Amino acid sequence: MKIEVTAFPRTNEGKGASRRLRATGRVPGVIYGAGKDAQSVEFDHKALLRHLKLEAFHSSILDMTVEGQKDRVLLRDFQMHPWKEQVQHVDFQRIDPKKKIHMAVPLHFMNADICPGVKVGKGVVQHIINELEIQCLPDNLPEYIEVDLKDLELGHSIHLAELNLPKGVEPTAKMKADNPSVVTVQVPKEVAVEEEVAAPVTEITGQAPEAAAAAAAGGDKKEADKKPAEKK
Repeated sequence: MKIEVTAFPRTNEGKGASRRLRATGRVPGVIYGAGKDAQSVEFDHKALLRHLKLEAFHSSILDMTVEGQKDRVLLRDFQMHPWKEQVQHVDFQRIDPKKKIHMAVPLHFMNADICPGVKVGKGVVQHIINELEIQCLPDNLPEYIEVDLKDLELGHSIHLAELNLPKGVEPTAKMKADNPSVVTVQVPKEVAVEEEVAAPVTEITGQAPEAAAAAAAGGDKKEADKKPAEKK
């Protein structure tokens, strides 16, 4: 998915200048990296907010234009207002096509409704990891990574090492060493609780219910026989 972003040069800096800039519907930002000087820029708030709501905007290489100069960049950071839907600041990094980049790429879970753990075992899919830290050359960067659940059984998990990663893409060294679980299928909690509840047990053990009832009735009769007869 190709996403184009337009930025404008920014000359005034500082907290006061940024506050005044936001009041005009603009967002302060910076572009850095690839051996070039950092450049202070600004963005149209409505357009930037619209982009930020796209999943691909956070994990794709973007085409950035500033006064006719084009760069390929990655979104590296952004700050939002504590309670308003207002972008406060945004950072972009230029990329070098010959150097590997580190990115968090979203996972898309496929065939969850037909996996044996759900269709037969009546389990519930639990996403343990929703994005994967990877490294690759810029041209190999995937928009997302698919996780196929079609063979996942109840009580089983899929680990990082079992994922089919695109060519040229590998997890970061730490994630590769940890090999964490990515997704699992478990019995719903309410079902598990119901199964743990024990069936009623009669106090007289080792007897059938009919024998237990007869024994209880016999006990009541013996107690009645022990009572002294009433005086006439």
